Amino acid sequence: MAHDDHHHDHAEGSQLSDTALRVRALESLLIEKGYVDPAALDALIETYETKVGPRNGARVVARAWCDADFRKWLLDDATAAIASLGHTGRQGEHMVAVENTPEVHNMVVCTLCSCYPWPVLGLPPVWYKSAPYRSRAVIDPRGVLDEFGVTIDEAREVRVWDSTAEVRYLVVPMRPEGTDGWSEDELARLVTRDSMIGTGVALDPADLDAAGS
Repeated sequence: MAHDDHHHDHAEGSQLSDTALRVRALESLLIEKGYVDPAALDALIETYETKVGPRNGARVVARAWCDADFRKWLLDDATAAIASLGHTGRQGEHMVAVENTPEVHNMVVCTLCSCYPWPVLGLPPVWYKSAPYRSRAVIDPRGVLDEFGVTIDEAREVRVWDSTAEVRYLVVPMRPEGTDGWSEDELARLVTRDSMIGTGVALDPADLDAAGS
């Protein structure tokens, strides 16, 4: 379901689930017993949040940028198009792709909990699951985007998509200028996790040059 960027009633959100509470208790116990290094655990989670998981989604976006037929398929039937690249599984059974354009910027949230497309984005970041993001993304999406460093012109519409247990969303960011003739591998390096949630945009080619990539 899409929301406009004006008025929307929102509850404060649910508490941690029983599963989440058990995971936290187990993590605390393992750390207390010295079986797990907290720093190593944080590094592992960060890797899956920002590197391993989102690479799948980046491949999907890069293919859509390069292949007009695949782009149309992705926008018409994201579940099938994504599955054709081998990305399937729990939390990705029913996917919808929404495309950013010069007229529209899309952003994804889960207002009730933290529904997230694991097969294409990996583990959800902590901020995605937080109550402030879940409420403010709907109430004040432009303000939230500003905090992520993304300023949307007032003339451009902001659409907020609310994930559910049945449907997960993938944002297809706009392709950066200056990438004509780039291969899918090269384009995929420009696609960030946040750009596929809508709280970011694809990297500029100059950003890769500055990073020495």
